[in-house]
Amino acid sequence: MRESNMDVRSSLLVPLLLILIRCFKALADEHTHTYERGEEVVLWMNTVGPYANRQETYNYFSLPFCQGKKEGISHYHESMAEDLQGIELEFSGLDIVFSKTQTKLEYCKIENLDKDKLDSLKYAIKNNYWFQAYLDDLPIWAPIGEFDEASNSYYLWTHRKLDIAYNENRIVDVNMTNENKVKLEPGVSIPFTYEVNWKKSSAKFVDRFDKYLDPSFFQHRIHWFSIFNSFMMVIFLVGLVSMILVRTLRKDYARYSKEEDMDDLERDLGDEYGWKQVHGDVFRPPSRPTLFASLVGCGYQLALVTLCTIALAFFGDLYTERSSLLGAAIFVYAATSPVNGYCGGSLYARFGGKRWIRQMLIGSFFFPTLVCGVAFLMNFIAIYYQVARAIPFLTMLAVAAICFFIILPLNLVGTILGRNLAGHSDNPTRVNAVPRPIPEKKWYMEPYVIALLGGILPFGSIFIEMYFIFTSFWAYKIYYVYGFTLLVYVILAIVTVCVTIVCAYFLLNAEDYRWQWTSFLSGASTALYVFLYSYYYFVFKTKMYGLFQTMFYFGYMGVLSVGLGIVCGTFGYIGTNAFVKKIYSTVKID
Repeated sequence: MRESNMDVRSSLLVPLLLILIRCFKALADEHTHTYERGEEVVLWMNTVGPYANRQETYNYFSLPFCQGKKEGISHYHESMAEDLQGIELEFSGLDIVFSKTQTKLEYCKIENLDKDKLDSLKYAIKNNYWFQAYLDDLPIWAPIGEFDEASNSYYLWTHRKLDIAYNENRIVDVNMTNENKVKLEPGVSIPFTYEVNWKKSSAKFVDRFDKYLDPSFFQHRIHWFSIFNSFMMVIFLVGLVSMILVRTLRKDYARYSKEEDMDDLERDLGDEYGWKQVHGDVFRPPSRPTLFASLVGCGYQLALVTLCTIALAFFGDLYTERSSLLGAAIFVYAATSPVNGYCGGSLYARFGGKRWIRQMLIGSFFFPTLVCGVAFLMNFIAIYYQVARAIPFLTMLAVAAICFFIILPLNLVGTILGRNLAGHSDNPTRVNAVPRPIPEKKWYMEPYVIALLGGILPFGSIFIEMYFIFTSFWAYKIYYVYGFTLLVYVILAIVTVCVTIVCAYFLLNAEDYRWQWTSFLSGASTALYVFLYSYYYFVFKTKMYGLFQTMFYFGYMGVLSVGLGIVCGTFGYIGTNAFVKKIYSTVKID
C-alpha cells in the first residue's frame, strides 16, 4: 500500500517538475532578458494602424499578411493591462536564434492577391498605416508600404531586415529596415523575406531605451520655462494670499473686537457685515451631503493614486516595460480603496449622515462606473470597427471582479474605520437650528461664477505639461520626464488651494455660507478648461477623423478631465476647510 502511494506521488511529481523546468526555461529569456547562445528570440507582431492616431490599432494579421513557417513557440505572456490597452501579441513565425546570423530567407508568400485583400492593403497604405512589433520588449515601428501619387501606384514592403545588437547575453538594441517594395496589382504573388544580423555592442542594458526618448522635445527650453513660470506663480499666489488675507483678516478681527465692546443698542445701530455674521451657518452640511462626501473620498484616493503612480514611474522607469504604468495604476487604485472609504465615510459622519452604506457604495463605484461605462461604449464602437482596442469579455469580468471583491470590501473597511475614528464633528462653532437667509449680491459673487473663474489659474499652471502628456499619448513619443510631472502636480495642488481659499473668503464675506460646494467646484472647474484645451488639441494638433477616432479621443479625454476635476476639487475643499476652521476658531462668538 505504501509503495503504491509512493508511485502515485512520483507519477504526480514528475509532470510537475517538468512543468516547473519548462516555466523556468521560459523565464530565462524574454522575462529576464538574458539568453544563451543558440536560444530562441521571439519577434512578436502586435498591431497595425494609422500613424496619425497611435491609439487606433488593428490586429497585425487583420491585413492579409502571412505568417512564418515556425509553428512552435516556447512561451507567451500577456497581462490584463495589455488587454485593456489593445496589445495583441502574435507570433511572427520567424526563426530567430540568439547571436546567429540569418541570411535573406523567404518565410511566406501571398498567393493570388484577390480584390478584397488588395483593396484593404491599398487603403492601409494610402492612410499611412504603420505596424508595431516587439523583440525582447523593445518596440519596433515601421510603415507597411508606400504610395506614389505621381503614378497612383501602391507599393508594399516585403523584406524585413533586423539588425540586433547584444552585450554578452543581453539584447541592447534592435532596428528593423523595410526593403524591396512590390507594386500591388490584382493576382500578384508576393513573397516575404527576412534577414537577421547580429553585432556585439558595448552599450549598457540599462540604457537601451535611451534611443526611444526624445530629450530635445521633452527637455526643451519651453518646458523648463513653463516649470519655472508655474513655480513663480506659486510663490506669487502664496505671497498674495498670505498678504491679503492676513491684512484683511487682521482688520476684520479688529472691527469685530470693537463691536464686541459695544452695548446692544450700539451694535444694533452699527453696520455689521462680513464673514463673522454667518458663523452659525458656515458649518452647516452642504446640500446633497452623500454625493459631496463620496466625491471628496474619491478625490482623496485619486490624488494618492496619482502621486504613487508618478513616484513609481519616476523611480522605477516604468516606461521601459509594456503596459506597466497602467498595471501599476490599477494595483495602486485597488490597494488605496480604504483611503476612499475612510475619508468619505468620516466626512459623511461629520455631516450627520445616516445612510452610510449608500454613501460607501457611491464612493466605491462612482469613478470605476464612469471609466467602465465609457470603456463599454468604446468597446461597442471598437467591435464594430474590428479594432484591437476591443476589450475581451474575460478581461471585463476580471475588472468587475476587482471592483466587487477587492475595491468594495476594502472601501467598506475604510468606511467603518472612518466613521468610528474620525466621524465626530470638530467644528469650532455651533450650527443654528434655522438657516440664515442669504442676502442678494453682485452677479460676480454668485457661487457658480466664482467656481468657473476659480479653475483658470490652476489650469494655467499645468497647460504646458498637458501638451507634452497629450503628445506622448496620442503621438509616437515615450513620456519619461516624471520628475517634471511630480513637480507640476505639487504646483497644481498649491495653486488650487490658494485660489479656492480666496474664492471662499470672498463668498463668506458676502455672507454666503455655501462654501463647501463652491470650494470643490472652484478646483474642479480646472477640468473644464482641460477638456476645452483637448478640443483645441484635437482640431489643431492631430489629424484624426471619423467616428471611431473622435469618440475614442473625447471618451479618453472626458475620463481624464473628470478624474482631474475630482482631484482638484478635493484639493480645494481640503485647503478651504482648514482655512475656514482656522478663522472661525480664533473669533470669539457669543
